[in-house]
Amino acid sequence: MTVRLRPRLLRIGALIWPQHTTWPALMEAGARADALGFDDLWVWDHLLPIQGNPSGPIYEPFLTLAGWAAATTHARLGPMVAANTFRNPALLVKMITTLDHMTAGRAILGIGAGWFEDEHRAFGLDFGAGTGERLDRLDEAAAFLRDVLDGRTASARGPHYSMSGFVNDPRPIQPALPLLIGGSGERKTLATVARYADVWNTGGEIEELRHKDAVLREWCERVGRDQACIERSVGIPPLVIRDTLASARRVARQLSLANPGWDGPSLMGPPSAIVDHIAPYVELGFRTIHVDIPAPFDVETMERFAEEVRPALERS
Repeated sequence: MTVRLRPRLLRIGALIWPQHTTWPALMEAGARADALGFDDLWVWDHLLPIQGNPSGPIYEPFLTLAGWAAATTHARLGPMVAANTFRNPALLVKMITTLDHMTAGRAILGIGAGWFEDEHRAFGLDFGAGTGERLDRLDEAAAFLRDVLDGRTASARGPHYSMSGFVNDPRPIQPALPLLIGGSGERKTLATVARYADVWNTGGEIEELRHKDAVLREWCERVGRDQACIERSVGIPPLVIRDTLASARRVARQLSLANPGWDGPSLMGPPSAIVDHIAPYVELGFRTIHVDIPAPFDVETMERFAEEVRPALERS
Protein backbone atom coordinates (compact mmCIF):
# COMPACT_ATOMS: atom_id res chain seq x y z
CA MET A 1 0.00 0.00 0.00
CA THR A 2 1.39 3.39 -0.99
CA VAL A 3 0.59 6.74 0.60
CA ARG A 4 0.45 9.24 -2.25
CA LEU A 5 1.92 12.66 -1.63
CA ARG A 6 0.12 15.80 -2.66
CA PRO A 7 1.36 17.54 -5.81
CA ARG A 8 3.81 19.51 -3.61
CA LEU A 9 7.37 18.26 -3.60
CA LEU A 10 7.37 18.22 0.20
CA ARG A 11 4.93 17.60 3.00
CA ILE A 12 5.44 19.72 6.09
CA GLY A 13 4.05 18.96 9.51
CA ALA A 14 3.72 20.69 12.87
CA LEU A 15 4.17 18.63 16.02
CA ILE A 16 2.54 20.93 18.56
CA TRP A 17 3.57 20.34 22.16
CA PRO A 18 0.54 19.91 24.45
CA GLN A 19 2.55 20.64 27.60
CA HIS A 20 2.74 23.89 29.62
CA THR A 21 -0.01 25.59 27.65
CA THR A 22 -3.74 26.27 27.77
CA TRP A 23 -6.53 24.61 25.85
CA PRO A 24 -7.45 27.76 23.86
CA ALA A 25 -3.80 28.30 22.92
CA LEU A 26 -3.41 24.66 21.87
CA MET A 27 -6.52 24.82 19.68
CA GLU A 28 -5.44 28.13 18.15
CA ALA A 29 -1.97 26.75 17.33
CA GLY A 30 -3.50 23.83 15.47
CA ALA A 31 -5.89 26.08 13.56
CA ARG A 32 -3.03 28.44 12.66
CA ALA A 33 -0.85 25.59 11.35
CA ASP A 34 -3.76 24.36 9.23
CA ALA A 35 -4.42 27.84 7.84
CA LEU A 36 -0.72 28.25 6.97
CA GLY A 37 -0.84 25.13 4.81
CA PHE A 38 0.94 22.60 7.01
CA ASP A 39 0.03 19.20 5.58
CA ASP A 40 0.20 17.28 8.85
CA LEU A 41 -0.72 18.20 12.40
CA TRP A 42 0.66 16.02 15.17
CA VAL A 43 0.52 15.76 18.95
CA TRP A 44 2.55 13.67 21.38
CA ASP A 45 0.98 10.61 22.93
CA HIS A 46 2.22 11.36 26.44
CA LEU A 47 0.53 11.82 29.78
CA LEU A 48 3.34 13.73 31.52
CA PRO A 49 5.55 16.46 30.02
CA ILE A 50 8.52 14.89 28.24
CA GLN A 51 10.65 17.99 27.67
CA GLY A 52 12.16 19.36 30.85
CA ASN A 53 10.64 18.63 34.24
CA PRO A 54 7.96 15.89 33.94
CA SER A 55 5.66 17.79 36.30
CA GLY A 56 3.21 20.40 35.09
CA PRO A 57 0.20 20.57 32.76
CA ILE A 58 -0.26 18.45 29.65
CA TYR A 59 -3.38 17.59 27.64
CA GLU A 60 -4.51 14.11 26.58
CA PRO A 61 -3.58 13.52 22.93
CA PHE A 62 -6.62 11.91 21.33
CA LEU A 63 -9.02 14.46 22.77
CA THR A 64 -6.62 17.13 21.52
CA LEU A 65 -6.88 15.60 18.04
CA ALA A 66 -10.66 15.60 18.36
CA GLY A 67 -10.53 19.31 19.20
CA TRP A 68 -8.36 20.00 16.17
CA ALA A 69 -10.75 18.01 14.00
CA ALA A 70 -13.32 20.74 14.57
CA ALA A 71 -10.79 23.58 14.21
CA THR A 72 -9.07 22.52 10.95
CA THR A 73 -10.07 21.81 7.36
CA HIS A 74 -7.25 20.19 5.42
CA ALA A 75 -4.28 18.98 7.54
CA ARG A 76 -3.80 15.28 8.19
CA LEU A 77 -4.16 14.65 11.97
CA GLY A 78 -2.53 12.00 14.12
CA PRO A 79 -0.46 11.04 17.17
CA MET A 80 3.34 11.23 16.90
CA VAL A 81 3.36 8.50 17.99
CA ALA A 82 0.73 6.50 19.86
CA ALA A 83 2.41 4.54 22.65
CA ASN A 84 1.54 0.91 22.00
CA THR A 85 1.74 0.25 25.75
CA PHE A 86 -1.20 2.59 26.44
CA ARG A 87 -3.97 0.82 24.50
CA ASN A 88 -5.06 -2.47 23.08
CA PRO A 89 -4.50 -2.15 19.29
CA ALA A 90 -8.13 -3.02 18.56
CA LEU A 91 -9.23 -0.05 20.67
CA LEU A 92 -6.57 2.14 19.02
CA VAL A 93 -7.78 1.37 15.51
CA LYS A 94 -11.37 2.09 16.56
CA MET A 95 -10.23 5.47 17.92
CA ILE A 96 -8.31 6.42 14.77
CA THR A 97 -11.23 5.29 12.60
CA THR A 98 -13.53 7.57 14.57
CA LEU A 99 -11.06 10.42 14.07
CA ASP A 100 -11.08 9.71 10.34
CA HIS A 101 -14.86 10.14 10.29
CA MET A 102 -14.63 13.30 12.41
CA THR A 103 -12.17 14.82 9.91
CA ALA A 104 -13.82 13.58 6.69
CA GLY A 105 -10.83 11.36 5.93
CA ARG A 106 -7.80 13.20 7.37
CA ALA A 107 -6.53 10.81 10.05
CA ILE A 108 -3.15 9.09 10.14
CA LEU A 109 -2.18 6.49 12.72
CA GLY A 110 1.30 6.87 14.15
CA ILE A 111 2.49 4.21 16.58
CA GLY A 112 5.64 3.38 18.52
CA ALA A 113 6.77 1.00 21.23
CA GLY A 114 6.51 3.42 24.20
CA TRP A 115 9.52 4.56 26.20
CA PHE A 116 8.73 6.96 29.06
CA GLU A 117 8.72 4.83 32.20
CA ASP A 118 7.69 7.63 34.57
CA GLU A 119 4.25 8.06 33.00
CA HIS A 120 3.63 4.32 32.98
CA ARG A 121 4.38 4.18 36.70
CA ALA A 122 2.25 7.26 37.46
CA PHE A 123 -0.77 5.96 35.54
CA GLY A 124 -0.40 2.29 36.44
CA LEU A 125 0.32 1.20 32.86
CA ASP A 126 2.27 -1.96 32.09
CA PHE A 127 5.74 -0.97 30.91
CA GLY A 128 6.78 -4.54 30.16
CA ALA A 129 9.96 -6.40 31.01
CA GLY A 130 12.22 -4.28 28.81
CA THR A 131 12.75 -2.65 25.44
CA GLY A 132 12.88 -5.96 23.59
CA GLU A 133 9.49 -7.03 24.90
CA ARG A 134 7.93 -3.67 24.01
CA LEU A 135 9.30 -3.94 20.48
CA ASP A 136 7.86 -7.47 20.18
CA ARG A 137 4.51 -6.09 21.30
CA LEU A 138 4.79 -3.34 18.71
CA ASP A 139 5.46 -5.83 15.93
CA GLU A 140 2.48 -7.92 16.94
CA ALA A 141 0.25 -4.84 17.16
CA ALA A 142 1.46 -3.55 13.78
CA ALA A 143 0.62 -6.86 12.10
CA PHE A 144 -2.89 -6.66 13.53
CA LEU A 145 -3.30 -3.00 12.52
CA ARG A 146 -2.07 -3.73 9.00
CA ASP A 147 -4.75 -6.39 8.57
CA VAL A 148 -7.48 -4.11 9.94
CA LEU A 149 -6.47 -1.07 7.88
CA ASP A 150 -6.34 -3.24 4.76
CA GLY A 151 -9.94 -4.26 5.41
CA ARG A 152 -9.37 -7.80 6.60
CA THR A 153 -10.94 -9.56 9.56
CA ALA A 154 -8.06 -9.59 12.02
CA SER A 155 -6.77 -11.69 14.89
CA ALA A 156 -3.65 -11.30 16.99
CA ARG A 157 -0.85 -13.63 15.93
CA GLY A 158 1.36 -13.66 19.02
CA PRO A 159 1.54 -14.04 22.78
CA HIS A 160 0.82 -10.43 23.78
CA TYR A 161 -2.69 -9.89 22.40
CA SER A 162 -5.73 -12.12 22.15
CA MET A 163 -8.08 -10.35 19.69
CA SER A 164 -9.95 -12.82 17.50
CA GLY A 165 -12.12 -12.20 14.48
CA PHE A 166 -12.03 -8.40 14.83
CA VAL A 167 -14.01 -6.50 12.19
CA ASN A 168 -13.62 -2.72 12.01
CA ASP A 169 -17.11 -1.39 11.35
CA PRO A 170 -17.45 1.29 10.13
CA ARG A 171 -14.35 1.34 7.98
CA PRO A 172 -12.29 4.55 7.79
CA ILE A 173 -13.43 7.03 5.19
CA GLN A 174 -10.03 6.83 3.54
CA PRO A 175 -9.63 3.73 1.38
CA ALA A 176 -6.12 3.43 2.83
CA LEU A 177 -5.70 5.14 6.19
CA PRO A 178 -1.89 5.43 6.57
CA LEU A 179 0.06 3.60 9.26
CA LEU A 180 3.18 5.43 10.46
CA ILE A 181 5.72 3.61 12.62
CA GLY A 182 8.25 5.64 14.58
CA GLY A 183 11.72 4.51 15.59
CA SER A 184 15.01 3.37 14.09
CA GLY A 185 16.23 0.27 15.93
CA GLU A 186 18.01 -1.87 13.38
CA ARG A 187 17.20 -5.37 14.63
CA LYS A 188 13.48 -5.03 15.39
CA THR A 189 11.90 -1.64 14.69
CA LEU A 190 13.08 -1.26 11.10
CA ALA A 191 12.00 -4.83 10.41
CA THR A 192 8.52 -3.91 11.64
CA VAL A 193 8.58 -0.78 9.46
CA ALA A 194 9.57 -2.84 6.42
CA ARG A 195 6.76 -5.33 6.96
CA TYR A 196 3.86 -3.07 7.88
CA ALA A 197 4.39 0.70 7.63
CA ASP A 198 3.17 3.16 5.03
CA VAL A 199 5.31 5.87 6.64
CA TRP A 200 8.56 5.64 8.59
CA ASN A 201 9.30 8.45 11.04
CA THR A 202 12.67 9.05 12.64
CA GLY A 203 15.11 11.78 13.62
CA GLY A 204 18.81 12.36 14.16
CA GLU A 205 21.93 13.54 12.38
CA ILE A 206 22.13 13.12 8.61
CA GLU A 207 24.88 10.49 8.52
CA GLU A 208 23.06 8.39 11.11
CA LEU A 209 19.87 8.54 9.04
CA ARG A 210 21.76 7.69 5.87
CA HIS A 211 22.82 4.47 7.61
CA LYS A 212 19.34 3.78 9.02
CA ASP A 213 17.78 4.27 5.59
CA ALA A 214 20.20 1.73 4.14
CA VAL A 215 19.23 -0.74 6.88
CA LEU A 216 15.55 -0.21 6.12
CA ARG A 217 16.20 -0.92 2.46
CA GLU A 218 17.93 -4.17 3.44
CA TRP A 219 14.95 -5.19 5.57
CA CYS A 220 12.57 -4.40 2.72
CA GLU A 221 14.57 -6.65 0.45
CA ARG A 222 14.48 -9.46 3.04
CA VAL A 223 10.71 -9.28 3.49
CA GLY A 224 9.93 -8.75 -0.19
CA ARG A 225 8.63 -5.18 0.10
CA ASP A 226 9.28 -2.34 -2.34
CA GLN A 227 11.10 0.24 -0.22
CA ALA A 228 9.72 3.03 -2.41
CA CYS A 229 6.25 2.30 -0.97
CA ILE A 230 7.36 3.65 2.43
CA GLU A 231 7.13 7.41 2.88
CA ARG A 232 10.15 8.81 4.74
CA SER A 233 9.35 11.30 7.50
CA VAL A 234 11.88 13.14 9.67
CA GLY A 235 11.34 15.22 12.77
CA ILE A 236 13.19 18.51 13.19
CA PRO A 237 13.71 19.74 16.79
CA PRO A 238 12.21 23.07 17.85
CA LEU A 239 13.60 26.02 15.95
CA VAL A 240 13.28 29.79 15.85
CA ILE A 241 13.27 31.74 12.59
CA ARG A 242 14.17 35.45 12.71
CA ASP A 243 16.21 37.77 10.51
CA THR A 244 19.07 37.84 13.01
CA LEU A 245 20.58 35.30 15.35
CA ALA A 246 20.32 37.76 18.26
CA SER A 247 16.56 38.16 17.90
CA ALA A 248 16.13 34.40 17.48
CA ARG A 249 18.02 33.82 20.73
CA ARG A 250 15.67 36.14 22.61
CA VAL A 251 12.66 34.13 21.44
CA ALA A 252 14.41 30.85 22.25
CA ARG A 253 14.94 32.07 25.80
CA GLN A 254 11.22 32.77 26.17
CA LEU A 255 10.38 29.28 24.95
CA SER A 256 12.78 27.63 27.41
CA LEU A 257 11.38 29.62 30.34
CA ALA A 258 7.86 28.47 29.47
CA ASN A 259 8.92 24.79 29.60
CA PRO A 260 10.76 24.42 32.94
CA GLY A 261 13.90 22.32 32.78
CA TRP A 262 14.14 22.41 28.97
CA ASP A 263 17.19 24.09 27.45
CA GLY A 264 15.26 25.55 24.53
CA PRO A 265 15.78 25.42 20.76
CA SER A 266 19.28 24.82 19.42
CA LEU A 267 18.43 25.52 15.76
CA MET A 268 17.78 29.20 15.08
CA GLY A 269 18.51 32.03 12.68
CA PRO A 270 17.32 33.29 9.29
CA PRO A 271 15.40 31.06 6.86
CA SER A 272 18.57 30.35 4.84
CA ALA A 273 20.21 28.72 7.87
CA ILE A 274 17.19 26.49 8.44
CA VAL A 275 17.15 25.51 4.76
CA ASP A 276 20.85 24.60 4.90
CA HIS A 277 20.17 22.37 7.92
CA ILE A 278 17.18 20.53 6.43
CA ALA A 279 18.22 20.25 2.75
CA PRO A 280 20.46 17.17 3.24
CA TYR A 281 17.50 15.22 4.67
CA VAL A 282 15.40 16.10 1.64
CA GLU A 283 18.23 15.03 -0.67
CA LEU A 284 18.39 11.71 1.17
CA GLY A 285 14.73 11.09 0.41
CA PHE A 286 12.93 12.41 3.49
CA ARG A 287 10.20 14.33 1.70
CA THR A 288 7.98 14.71 4.77
CA ILE A 289 9.41 17.16 7.29
CA HIS A 290 7.77 17.92 10.61
CA VAL A 291 8.97 20.48 13.10
CA ASP A 292 8.32 20.57 16.85
CA ILE A 293 6.36 23.63 18.00
CA PRO A 294 6.64 24.28 21.78
CA ALA A 295 4.48 26.65 23.79
CA PRO A 296 4.19 29.60 23.83
CA PHE A 297 3.59 28.91 20.17
CA ASP A 298 5.85 31.05 17.98
CA VAL A 299 3.60 32.19 15.14
CA GLU A 300 6.36 33.96 13.22
CA THR A 301 8.44 30.80 13.06
CA MET A 302 5.42 28.80 11.89
CA GLU A 303 4.64 31.38 9.21
CA ARG A 304 8.20 31.64 7.94
CA PHE A 305 8.71 27.88 7.92
CA ALA A 306 5.61 27.45 5.74
CA GLU A 307 6.09 30.53 3.55
CA GLU A 308 9.88 30.81 3.21
CA VAL A 309 11.64 27.60 4.24
CA ARG A 310 9.35 25.16 2.46
CA PRO A 311 9.49 26.91 -0.95
CA ALA A 312 13.25 27.21 -0.70
CA LEU A 313 13.58 23.50 0.05
CA GLU A 314 11.33 22.64 -2.87
CA ARG A 315 13.54 24.71 -5.17
CA SER A 316 16.79 23.23 -3.87
